[in-house]
Amino acid sequence: MKLINELLSIALTAAPWLLLGLVIAGLIKALMPEHLLQRWMGGRGLGSITRAAVIGMPLPLCSCGAIPTALALHRGGAGRGPTTSFLISTPGVGVDSMLITSVLLGPLMALARVLGALVTAIVTGILVGFTGQTALPKNTPVSSCCASKGCDADSANAHASDSTGVIAGLKYAFSDLLDDISRWMFAGLLLAGVLVTFVPPETLVGFSGGLWALLLMAVIGIPLYICATAATPVAAGLLLAGISPGMALVFLLAGPVTSLATLAILRREFGSQALAVYLVSILLVTVLIGWVFDQGLAMTGWDPVQQASQVQELLPVWLEWLALAALVVFAIRPVRKRLFGF
Repeated sequence: MKLINELLSIALTAAPWLLLGLVIAGLIKALMPEHLLQRWMGGRGLGSITRAAVIGMPLPLCSCGAIPTALALHRGGAGRGPTTSFLISTPGVGVDSMLITSVLLGPLMALARVLGALVTAIVTGILVGFTGQTALPKNTPVSSCCASKGCDADSANAHASDSTGVIAGLKYAFSDLLDDISRWMFAGLLLAGVLVTFVPPETLVGFSGGLWALLLMAVIGIPLYICATAATPVAAGLLLAGISPGMALVFLLAGPVTSLATLAILRREFGSQALAVYLVSILLVTVLIGWVFDQGLAMTGWDPVQQASQVQELLPVWLEWLALAALVVFAIRPVRKRLFGF
């Protein structure tokens, strides 16, 4: 019963903000067509790399879903640096995951996550850009590891052309995007509930703190593909179980930005040297960011968990239940198709 109560408590807390995030993601999808991305990300300099990182952050795409868009941008003229920066920032941060981070981990952690993802994307983009340019593959099919049809190349192009209206964008957010994250989100909530229920806060304290612990968290997070939204409750559970905020931040940064599909595509497009630079950069930059964050918290005395508890009290319980019920209805595909037709 305690596990169910903890799971339900986390789900109720996150539901309204995830619902709001999906609405915002749908609006972004409708109002930001791909040809604008190509124009803003064209070139190979620092400005293009930075723009790619900033533009990619709010886009409603998972790691695998970002692949077709990134390759289309690369083959349309974007350099290695901006393409890499886009591949990192897009799945690493999204409007839905940022709202949930603010609620479950506090506004300070949300801000650190945004800045950390931005720095990781820019630094890695710069370093990968130094590995040289190779001829672009012609007519190479792009595969996707996402669950929904919205993450493959043809569907991505279709959405780019069809999402001219708000209704189309919202349909995308509450169908394709929600289908992509719903299973991961449930798994993340379940794991968070298990951690909070069965792992006493003092259990992981002995493994927390220091560069080696941060490095271990990065090594765990990089191969463990999990979407940004689902990673948030897991990080919250780990934080309550005793790890340092810096370790939780490293997990939030390293986990969502990599997947086997991303690594395979990156190696095919840019070569083994670029792939090695990509992995080493993510590892070192996220660890350094986590260490700086822990040091800053130690000096200021700020407590992200206490901030999160204050934010969680903002909404009434009835609204949380209403939002959770709406998410469940949209997440169950047969029910959604029967009621709404998509």
